[in-house]
Amino acid sequence: MAASQRLLVMPDDGAEAVVALIEQAQSQLLMKQFKLQSEAVEQALFRAQQRGVQIRVMLNPHTSGGDRWNDEAYALLQGWGVKVAWTSERFPVTHEKSMVIDGHAALIATFNLSDKYFTETRDYGVISQDPRVIEQVVAGFEADWERRAFDPRLDVGLVWSDVHSRGQMARVIDSAQESLGIQHPKFVDAVILERLVAAKQRGVKVRVLCGGKHGLSDWDVYDTFSSLRLLEHAGVKIRRQKQLKLHAKLILVDEQAAMTGSMNIDRSAFDLRRELGIEVDAPDVIARLSETFNADWEDAKRYSAPDPLDPAYHEEGELPPDPHFVHD
Repeated sequence: MAASQRLLVMPDDGAEAVVALIEQAQSQLLMKQFKLQSEAVEQALFRAQQRGVQIRVMLNPHTSGGDRWNDEAYALLQGWGVKVAWTSERFPVTHEKSMVIDGHAALIATFNLSDKYFTETRDYGVISQDPRVIEQVVAGFEADWERRAFDPRLDVGLVWSDVHSRGQMARVIDSAQESLGIQHPKFVDAVILERLVAAKQRGVKVRVLCGGKHGLSDWDVYDTFSSLRLLEHAGVKIRRQKQLKLHAKLILVDEQAAMTGSMNIDRSAFDLRRELGIEVDAPDVIARLSETFNADWEDAKRYSAPDPLDPAYHEEGELPPDPHFVHD
C-alpha cells in the first residue's frame, strides 16, 4: 500500500492540485462530493468533458440543516452535458469527498471542492494508486449511483460509513504504543472518547488539536466541549488550531501510520451518513502529515473548553462566525 499513496495538504497545495488531477483524465472520471463550489474545478471538468472524458458526478443535495449548496453546480454540469445525479437517498447526507481518474488513481479527501477549503482551512487528501482501493471506491460509487446496497471489503485500508468506521477508528487508536496526534473539529462519540482516554492511561502521549466552537452546530457544542473537558481531566494535552480554520480529520499513530477522510468523530458520521476515509502508511505521506500536524501544534495555544452550559464564554478567542463553514 505504502508505495502507492501521496498526500495533498490544504491550503498549501491549493485548487491547482485538484485541477491537475482532473487534467490527467483521458477516459473516465467519477466524482462524489459533499460540496462543489469552485470555478477552477468546474472549468477543469468542462475541459475534460470537451476532450471526451466520460464523467459522472454525484452531489449531495442538502446539508443536515437543509442548506442546498450544490444546486448551482448541478445545473451548470447538467447544462454542459455532464452526467450528474444527486447522491443516494439511502443516506440523509453523503459527506464523502472522492474522485477516481481513469481507474488508475483515487482521491479520498477531507476537503470539499470549494474555494474556502483551498484557501482558508487545514485539510488533507490522499491519492491512492492501489488497485484494490480504486476498485472499492468505484464499487461504492456504482452502488450509490444505482441506489443499491454496498457491502465493502474492510481489508484494503478504506474506512466506510455506515459500515464499520467506528470500529476501524477505534482499532487504529488502540494500536498506538507511543503517541497519538488527533486533529479533529468534533467529538460526539463516547466510544472514541473512551478509546482516547484509555490510550492516555496506558502511557500513550495524546495530543488533540481541535477547532474550538468554530463551525460547530449548537447541538454539537454540548458533546464536543464536554468531551474535550473529559480528555483534559484525563491529562490529554489540548490546543486550539490557530491561523487556519480546522476542517481536517486526522489520527496520527506513533508517527508511522494514520487515518484521514471525511468522517468526523460523530455518531451520525459513523452510523447514518455515507462517509469515506483511508488508512495511510506511506513513509512520505506520514512524514508530511507529521510535519504539518506538528507545525500546527506549535502555532496553537493551550485550550480549555468552556462549560457547555455557560454560553457566556463560548465565543472567547473564537474566529468570527461563518454560516458557510459548518461541520456537518
